[in-house]
Amino acid sequence: MLANSLIELDRAHLVHPFSCYRSHEEAGVRVLKSAKGARVTDASGKTLLDGFAGLWCVNIGYGQESVVEAAAKQLRELPYATGYFGLGSEPAIRLAARLAELAPGDLNHVYFTLGGSDAVDSTIRFIRYYYHAKGTPQKDQFISVEYGYHGSSTAGSGLTAIPAFHAGFGVPYDWQHKIPSHYAYRNPVGSDPQTIIDASVAALRAKIAELGADRVAAFYAEPIQGSGGVLVPPTGWLKALHAVCKEHDILFVADEVITAFGRTGPLFACEEDDVVPDFITTAKGLTSGYVPMGAVFMSDHVYNTIADGAGKAPVGHGYTYSAHPVSAAVGLECLRLYEEGLLENGRKAGKRLMEGLRSLADHPLVGDIRGRGMLAAVELVTDKERKTPLPAAADPGRRIFDRAWANGLIIRAFNSGILGYAPPLCCTKDDIDGILERTRMTLDQTLEDKDVRAAMKR
Repeated sequence: MLANSLIELDRAHLVHPFSCYRSHEEAGVRVLKSAKGARVTDASGKTLLDGFAGLWCVNIGYGQESVVEAAAKQLRELPYATGYFGLGSEPAIRLAARLAELAPGDLNHVYFTLGGSDAVDSTIRFIRYYYHAKGTPQKDQFISVEYGYHGSSTAGSGLTAIPAFHAGFGVPYDWQHKIPSHYAYRNPVGSDPQTIIDASVAALRAKIAELGADRVAAFYAEPIQGSGGVLVPPTGWLKALHAVCKEHDILFVADEVITAFGRTGPLFACEEDDVVPDFITTAKGLTSGYVPMGAVFMSDHVYNTIADGAGKAPVGHGYTYSAHPVSAAVGLECLRLYEEGLLENGRKAGKRLMEGLRSLADHPLVGDIRGRGMLAAVELVTDKERKTPLPAAADPGRRIFDRAWANGLIIRAFNSGILGYAPPLCCTKDDIDGILERTRMTLDQTLEDKDVRAAMKR
């Protein structure tokens, strides 16, 4: 009765993110009730393996008591402290200092946000201020990568290059531009790593030439494109594009909202490519979703240019909940857990996950398997040679998610027939093996889908 009541209340009042409102009303919500480790339990008592860590974010896993205690202690002592008026709190100061210590290169300045979207939005404002301070306000054009995701804020959604985030919203703006993705499985230049890198470098150079190097302000890239389908670039891709930006005095923003804090192995994915960007944006694993928080890492030269340009005047950008002490206390405890075993466990679990997913390559529907660490994808096709996607009639996003759920597994099921994985770093061998076993069950059931079978016969 309680579950039914919640479903009706949800149907009548709660607006869900990135959902088809009428379809959601018809289907009704699935209510989650509790969670521990890598498993969640719904209101009916069904327990599922969370192969997606909530929304790529519960990196430390559910029910970490030390994190709960850190939040409770801070709530009792000082539940809120503004960063305005020159005020602050100990947890926020210590978290900023610790993050600066751990970040690559000279990324020594940290601005806290509530999440990834407003972290990206903040970089746009800081970058514009930076060029005004330098006396080059004409550098106002921004470039990102097709299939990239940089949030759904008003400005950030235009840098995002996924059509569903544009339709009906009047974005992208005329100062937001794209170059083709490295998407190796479906790249027109083929799958050779160096050829893909060369094509991306050429595309970026061409876009800079088209816009004028004196006009281009910044380039945004994810070390691995998450919401675009977990697209993993060839080794050296990030470094090559970073070099082009340096050559043309263009700021380089590494969007690590998904990839930071152990998701791909190290604390920051750009370290694997030996890249020190001008900005890093983070969120998700920063507090593992226990409380909202994001962060913008800013290099010394950017910070000093802004500070010197402002002089005695305030830099007019701020949020009420920036550097929230409770979120900062949680962030500090998450960092401790990462450093004291979770990063290492995540590396081992990620190796097991990738090996297990690659063992699915013989399945009739599996076209591509890709990933790094605890971030992976399996792309399904009806014809491996032609790389034919699952038909729209098969409603892959909904039906595959439903089958996985029935099998006791939560994954990201993209409408294109891509299965996304981002399990908590705390996963045990049994957790990983359970994810793999339930994935194969889901693939076998999808193979029997009448619309999939019909497509395979064509």
